[in-house]
Amino acid sequence: MRRITGILTFFSLFLILAGAQAAERWAELPAFPSMPAPKISGMADVNDIKMYYAEYGEGDPILFIHGGLGNADVWGRQVAEFARDHLVIVADSRGHGRSTRSQQPFGYDLMTSDYAALLDYLKIDRVTLVGWSDGGIIGIDMAMKHPEKLTRVIAQAANVTTDGVKDDVMNNKTFNEYINAAGEQYRKLSPTPNEYDAFVAQISRMWETQPNWTAADLGKITVPVTLAIGDHDEAVKLDHTEMMAKEIPGAKLVILKDASHFAMLQDPGGYDAMIRDAMAGR
Repeated sequence: MRRITGILTFFSLFLILAGAQAAERWAELPAFPSMPAPKISGMADVNDIKMYYAEYGEGDPILFIHGGLGNADVWGRQVAEFARDHLVIVADSRGHGRSTRSQQPFGYDLMTSDYAALLDYLKIDRVTLVGWSDGGIIGIDMAMKHPEKLTRVIAQAANVTTDGVKDDVMNNKTFNEYINAAGEQYRKLSPTPNEYDAFVAQISRMWETQPNWTAADLGKITVPVTLAIGDHDEAVKLDHTEMMAKEIPGAKLVILKDASHFAMLQDPGGYDAMIRDAMAGR
């Protein structure tokens, strides 16, 4: 009996430890979710590229912009939630996903101009812009360059200078899993499916020098901004995000609990609630 009790105690401890391990959702990279069927989708002639876009639902418009190396499909759970009461627009940034790229070097100003041109193409005046990582950087750039096109910006895991990125991010297991997963997606979706390594090299050159905005640049932003960051973000420094919240007038800072750079995949319910709170001014 004593032996059975000991075995049961050991088994209980194992389950507790296994449960604790499983609870560390910030260390996992869930698969990109399935996307709902779009109301409309297509390839827009934007600047010098063809840019994939899709629309869902009806109501006040929300534009979701994905992060570097990724594509619009990362937003599957958010699209399903917000298309219930909003017009949701997603797109693949230049060279990402289904969109083409040109000979121009990648740059945030260039990609921001793509999204501004896409909104013109779709005849949409103003949007709530939700951006993740590079998408958040594009959102902040849009707030500086095209504030008339924005109702607000919700930027998660964005940086405004290169020193806002952690030095060891490329050694992180979860981040490297994302790079590999993004490569698989690229090979399935891209019009140049065999050029992922060259594409990564081009994006990496942009990351080495951009963005590089000053406190004075941030201080000129007049659009309402919410800055979100996971409490276990692998890439962006928390104190950098805190600095951004201090320098952008009226900005609100939200810490996403038990989440990393990939919070929209790890905690979609909490992520959606953060967006709704920001849109409600809470």
